[in-house]
Amino acid sequence: MLLKISPYIDIDDIKINFDTEGLWVLNIAIAIIMFGVALGITTDDFKRLFKNPKIVFVGVLSQFFLLPAATFLAILILKPHPSFALGMMMIAACPGGNVSNFFSKMAGGNAALSVSLTAFATLICIFMTPFNLQFWGSLYEPTNDILKTVSLNPYDLFKLVSLILGIPLILGMLIKNYHSEMAGKIEKVLKPLSMLVFIALIFIAFSQNLDVFVNHIHHVLFLVIFHNIFAFILGFYTARIFGLDKKDRKTIAIETGIQNGGLGLLLIFGFFEGLGGMALLAAFWGIWDVFSGMALATYWGNKAKNEAKIAISNSDK
Repeated sequence: MLLKISPYIDIDDIKINFDTEGLWVLNIAIAIIMFGVALGITTDDFKRLFKNPKIVFVGVLSQFFLLPAATFLAILILKPHPSFALGMMMIAACPGGNVSNFFSKMAGGNAALSVSLTAFATLICIFMTPFNLQFWGSLYEPTNDILKTVSLNPYDLFKLVSLILGIPLILGMLIKNYHSEMAGKIEKVLKPLSMLVFIALIFIAFSQNLDVFVNHIHHVLFLVIFHNIFAFILGFYTARIFGLDKKDRKTIAIETGIQNGGLGLLLIFGFFEGLGGMALLAAFWGIWDVFSGMALATYWGNKAKNEAKIAISNSDK
């Protein structure tokens, strides 16, 4: 299937209004969200993961190896506009979104596993995000041509990801470890507040670029929805193939399907000068996966409650 762009429109001439000040706010919002997540993480979470190395293996395999590889294959088949293709690779290279913890709990998944995987994924994404973007992007000629025109310094990419994800993660965990009671109080306020701020930022960016979305969203609508649903399915069935239980399958599916679109958008503006197609795709992903994650978590959560009621009813007979 070949997705065609009108010959009268150069999609990369699209300018999404997101100034330097807005980028700083997005930077800070993502760092605060990560800090809020880290306040609920202890070294025991990592110990719990490594007591069951299969879960770590499946989570990392699904998110950092299978999703980028499957995204690359999808691009070869669909042949989207080069900047859309690179946008898909960027999203696939990013770690799971922090809101995945909330969705996992809501879906009746393994919340402890979700938090632990988010922490672990954040640590390794410092290396894996630059690697996946460079590796898969260079294998596809149209995206490799774009990579050649930008100054994609792996060290600078590593430094930015470390600053906005790695440092808040370590700082939050240190506070949790040495001042547990204080961490609990801060987390109760900070976590929901930071998520609201992040979602508000995405929607403010959307409202400020309403004409861009209305005129061009049809170019990325199919790609984003297909990519997101495909990622959920990939995570779920990868976990199933490896024999993980239902709760863990849900968690791996959500961790794979909810990617950090905010980080992707930040990297696109930081290293690709807001390249139109990439920015449009990542911005819509940031909106869409909140909606799709909420819908999936609600469905799974209601299903789990109904199954629990049936089980209780049968046990009373």
